[in-house]
Amino acid sequence: MKVVLDTNVLISGLLWRGKPNRLLKAIEEGHLTLCSSKHLAEELGGVLKRKKFAGKLAERNTSVDQVLEIFEELAHFYPDLPIPPVIKEDPSDDKVLACALSSGAEWIISGDPHLLRLKSYERIEILSPDQALRKLPL
Repeated sequence: MKVVLDTNVLISGLLWRGKPNRLLKAIEEGHLTLCSSKHLAEELGGVLKRKKFAGKLAERNTSVDQVLEIFEELAHFYPDLPIPPVIKEDPSDDKVLACALSSGAEWIISGDPHLLRLKSYERIEILSPDQALRKLPL
């Protein structure tokens, strides 16, 4: 099953334990296929470089580049597709929707209220990490 993880879920999964990390384990084990795009990878790198993550990166004895390498090993990349604006409050969220559409993903997994409020986009379910884990036959 193809999924797109929003940046907030990716960062939580890559740097902490918990439900987002369990989703990454499901990807590593082949239960899910992580779909991404150049734009989403750039956003992830930019967010990881924020000061608020420096302590967590140091605690885990890793760097932004090392975290991005792990992400790039896990992800299958698809072209960035232009789509009509959907989320006016945060247009960058449209890149998540575009990636899901481009990749043929079945789920978008996010903690972002703008995305979660949609519930679906073009027949792609939008779920929280908790909802996704409850639906997975693991």
